[in-house]
Amino acid sequence: MEISRVAWSDRDGVRRFAAVKEAVRAADEPWSHPIIASQTAGHLRHGWDGDPAAHYLVTAAGVDVATADYETSSYDNQHLAWLGVDVHPDHRRRGHGDAVLAFLLDRARDEGRTSVGGNSWDAAAPRAWAPRHGFETKAVEVNRRQHLARVDRDLLDRLHEDALAHAADYEVVRRSGASPAEELPALAEMTAAINDAPTDDLDIEDEVFPPERVAAYEAAQLGKGDRLLRVYARHRATGELAGQTVVVVEGLRPHLAHQHDTSVVRAHRGHRLGVLLKTEMLRWLAEEQPQVESIDTWNAESNDHMIGVNRALGYEVIGRALAWQRAL
Repeated sequence: MEISRVAWSDRDGVRRFAAVKEAVRAADEPWSHPIIASQTAGHLRHGWDGDPAAHYLVTAAGVDVATADYETSSYDNQHLAWLGVDVHPDHRRRGHGDAVLAFLLDRARDEGRTSVGGNSWDAAAPRAWAPRHGFETKAVEVNRRQHLARVDRDLLDRLHEDALAHAADYEVVRRSGASPAEELPALAEMTAAINDAPTDDLDIEDEVFPPERVAAYEAAQLGKGDRLLRVYARHRATGELAGQTVVVVEGLRPHLAHQHDTSVVRAHRGHRLGVLLKTEMLRWLAEEQPQVESIDTWNAESNDHMIGVNRALGYEVIGRALAWQRAL
């Protein structure tokens, strides 16, 4: 077996890496959007926030049989590495997954990590495989999709007007693309509100968001060729940023969008800002990105409040995922 790191600039390597990922997707999560090489290259280059993971292509006897992913953060959680192991459906039950995991665990130990985690769909195979290697289920997340053609626009307007009535002390601001440098400190402080979202039993520290990380996140999304849309609420009396919602529209497939952060600062909760922000985003998309057909979002299964908002807006469950973790 050979495990080789894939560089974003290696066109053939990226093509082969994406082909294995796409075969896994088609077999294990056919509801998800297809994986394409050109988009994968952007992900390998930029990551989520300019801190890309290490990605590997695994071959056996000259055949591509698996991929591996190794992700850490430069900003926080220095004890933790997040791992990914995907075995091509035509090459399973031959020990490839065990060998790839051993490779990733060795790297984590060499770096002094004390905990490792990973994600899988809630399916029989990972439920059997992960515990064999000492992993325990620590959190459950749910993938939901909103089909914009099915959104009840009359209901959307009513929800929006009702939220406006409860949020009279706030103004709503739309921001497309990169944020001005002078806004980054306030955005960073507001972004840290995401740490209030449930993490269940995960051994994970609060994420740290200095202004440069917010700038790097925006640069990463735009660097992939996607469009970044942010709606935030500002408290009129104090000027404080109270909450935000962020949607990214794919550049290569502009009919697809993805919900990123939605959070409200603790001191400003109780004014229906979550509903206001998300309904304002949908109104904005209808005006400026009418080609968008669907938006995917992820929430912890225990995040009752945000799930309630998403249900009101017509999001439908498409998949349930497990977060696994173990100590080293």
